[in-house]
Formats: sequence, C-alpha cells, structure tokens
Amino acid sequence: MDFFDLVKTNRSYRGYDGNFKMTIQQLEHLVECARFCPSTVNMQPLKYFLSCDGETNGIILGNVTFAGRLKDIMKLPHKGKEPAAYIVVCHDKGIAPDPAGYLKDVGIVSQTMLLAACAEGLGGCMLSSFDPQKLGNDLGLPESIQPMLVLALGKPDEEIVCVDCEKDGNIAYYRDENDVHYVPKRKLEDLIIK
Repeated sequence: MDFFDLVKTNRSYRGYDGNFKMTIQQLEHLVECARFCPSTVNMQPLKYFLSCDGETNGIILGNVTFAGRLKDIMKLPHKGKEPAAYIVVCHDKGIAPDPAGYLKDVGIVSQTMLLAACAEGLGGCMLSSFDPQKLGNDLGLPESIQPMLVLALGKPDEEIVCVDCEKDGNIAYYRDENDVHYVPKRKLEDLIIK
C-alpha cells in the first residue's frame, strides 16, 4: 500500500473484531515506531502504558468515551466489538513539568503509531474524552505520569466511508441504518489559502 492509501485507510475505528487478540510485542513495536519521532527540544517526555488483557482493557474502556457526536444516539463500541488493546500516551512530569508544551509530541507519536498499526492490517482510534486523574488512578500510575491520550487498537470490523462535505459545510460524522460510518471531509480547494 502506498503512503496516500495508508493515510486514507487509517480511520478512527470504533468497532473491532472481538475474536482478534493483540500481543504485548505488537504494542511494543508501535512504541518502537514512536520512539523515533521528533520531540520538542528532544526532551522525549512521553511514556506509554500498554494493555492487551481483558481486565485492564475493561478499566480503560470504562474511562473513555467513543464517538462524542453520536453518544446521544448510540453507545460505541457495540458489545463484542471492543478494542483488542490500548496504548495510553502519558507525559512524565519528572522529565518536563508542563505537559502543555508537548501536546504536539502527543499528536506526532499517536499518528505515527496508528499509521504503523494500519500498515500491519490493524486500526485504531485516538480518544481524548476521559478524566486523566481518574484514569491514572485506576491504572495505578504514579502522580508524575499524566495520561494525555488513549489509543484504542485492534482489527477493524466496521465500514467507514469518507465523503465530500456538503455546501453547507456540515462536517458532523454520522451512521446510516446499516451502521456504516460516514465522515464528511472538506474539499481540497476549501483547504488551500490562495
């Protein structure tokens, strides 16, 4: 798959094959990819909590919210389609006290890990709807380690279709009666400043 196809395949998946299991080695490989990413002033303050067992996955799932735009309509993921694993991207305040200065780093490593997962036939979703303190406490993390973003991972088991957004500019994603997930994207000519 060329890079452009990889980017188009890398969607925010919220439904996974419930029979597929991920290993710690697969998660470590994704972190190894993140390890080589650029970091603000090369501080490298990010650490990673890995989970691929049912009990810990349940703790993380209980702390996060998927598909905020759809939460009044349906609960995702559907039962039996939960992620196989998670990576919690954390900031080590012992290395750099202010996490706000490293938000770019969180985005860079997260997108890199998701592209690496996609290249392996996997998929994921970035989740930021959670209480960092509660998640850290529930996972038994030290106070100096602050959860910043959660990556849900697994083998995708849902259809996602990108469509051009309408003239009204509505970019709200939605699902049809067959549970197909549609993601309106702004057109290229609407993104380029002339």
